[in-house]
Amino acid sequence: MLLAVDVGNTNIVWGVYRSRELAFHWRTTTGRQATADEFGMLLHQLCAFHGLGLAALRACAVASVVPPLTPAIEEMARRYLGVEALVVGPGVRTGMDVRYENPREVGADRIVNAVAAFELYGGPCIVVDLGTATTFDVVSARGEYLGGAIAPGLGISTEALFERAARLPRIELVRPRSAIGKNTVASMQAGIVLGFAGMIDSLVSRIKRELGGDARVVATGGLADLVAQEARTVEVVNPLLTLEGLRLVYERNLPREEEQGEAEERMKPTVP
Repeated sequence: MLLAVDVGNTNIVWGVYRSRELAFHWRTTTGRQATADEFGMLLHQLCAFHGLGLAALRACAVASVVPPLTPAIEEMARRYLGVEALVVGPGVRTGMDVRYENPREVGADRIVNAVAAFELYGGPCIVVDLGTATTFDVVSARGEYLGGAIAPGLGISTEALFERAARLPRIELVRPRSAIGKNTVASMQAGIVLGFAGMIDSLVSRIKRELGGDARVVATGGLADLVAQEARTVEVVNPLLTLEGLRLVYERNLPREEEQGEAEERMKPTVP
């Protein structure tokens, strides 16, 4: 079984794949001071809840945008799983040509999302990731990563209003009932959620014009379901797109003999 780990600025998303099926997944808070042992104990508890032992996890793939945590995740994989983690970055085969001025600047999560979106939905496509930051990633019809755009995330924007405006409260991000808020909380919810939906629609429209044609729009990230309800350009919501991309990248980096072994394993009948 493969452990896929998406290390984000706010949350870490863990996924366990049985062959190509996502069997379990969890979302935990990103603790920037966490050690390999803390990650190991956390993973042990998460797996034990489903009756799964760590010995069943025989591979690990990681996409991290928090560099200080990457070594701790790698050490956790060595110590508790007995494997070397595949960390997405320079030198890792993704199967995607990156048409960025400096490919090393592109976050691993953005590349992994692009790989998954192209594999699942074809190209051209646009991935909108609604996480700590809101990112737009563009893939050509031939499967090339063309670049994109980066904006603040909903959570960052909400916290900024609370911290910098003395009379504005911290609010829950929920779907607003209307664009005209009748109180401060409702007004903030309308401005943030509908405002971000409008930003998505505007940027997507401009990207499509620059592409010179239509493109499939896929939303992912922890807040994708909330904003996608209001963004008319979003066609597909896949909150776990990054995990799927990690699985694909892991498979593309298997030695040929291991790849053949996994293919044979998938062909075996399932024993009830």
